[in-house]
Amino acid sequence: MKKLGENFWMIRGDLRIAGMLNVGTQCSLVRLESGKFIFLDSYTLDDETLAEVNRLTNGGQDVSAIVNLHPYHTLHCEWMHSAFPQAKLYGTRRHETELPDLPWQNTYCETEGFSDIIGPELRFSTPDGTRLVCQDDTVHFASVLAYHPQSGTIHVDDTLSRLKLPFPLSLLPMSGRIAFHPSLEKSLQPEAGAADRFREWAIRLGTDWAEARHLTMAHNTEVDLKPDGFAEVIGEALGRVKPVLDKHREQYG
Repeated sequence: MKKLGENFWMIRGDLRIAGMLNVGTQCSLVRLESGKFIFLDSYTLDDETLAEVNRLTNGGQDVSAIVNLHPYHTLHCEWMHSAFPQAKLYGTRRHETELPDLPWQNTYCETEGFSDIIGPELRFSTPDGTRLVCQDDTVHFASVLAYHPQSGTIHVDDTLSRLKLPFPLSLLPMSGRIAFHPSLEKSLQPEAGAADRFREWAIRLGTDWAEARHLTMAHNTEVDLKPDGFAEVIGEALGRVKPVLDKHREQYG
């Protein structure tokens, strides 16, 4: 558990592929002006982290909401609800479909205007031109991104990622760079204009959230940003997916 800025804590956890490779996962804790707290995403906290969270949140009673931002990140939702049962539980439409027995709120977090429901301390954005859920369940590109201006922290799952490879793979060009998730091509909506809408969304996000100073990503990376660094990150990431966007335009217009 690490404090990234005023009223924002990043929490890192384990996620092992095939029981071996630990790619990591995350959730974040945000304190609102009201004194209440919100979790971004769910994770089963170890005893030490849970004790620290309880110390901050009046034994957990001040946790007012849990906001699950990635439709395919569902492993820890039940534990999080059981640990903080009084908190309102938000998720995407797929969360409700996959875990129908949990008391989900009626408004999905990909809904336009979701920020108005949660409060002015957090901003949310979903990639335009893409499908949040595809028929192919291996496509995990789209998620709801969250920004906490007070701490200058962006919390994002998969949509932006940074692959940190062990030596000697760390010598490869893609190791260590921030990029859009490689499933973007399959996530783009199969219709004319989707590639342009995605590009415009990304540019707008880089501009609107340009003052961010921290970028915390699932699965295992936190990056400190220089002034206007997020806009630069977005620009470079868009440059690398230009062939994907061009191919989509050739196919759909």
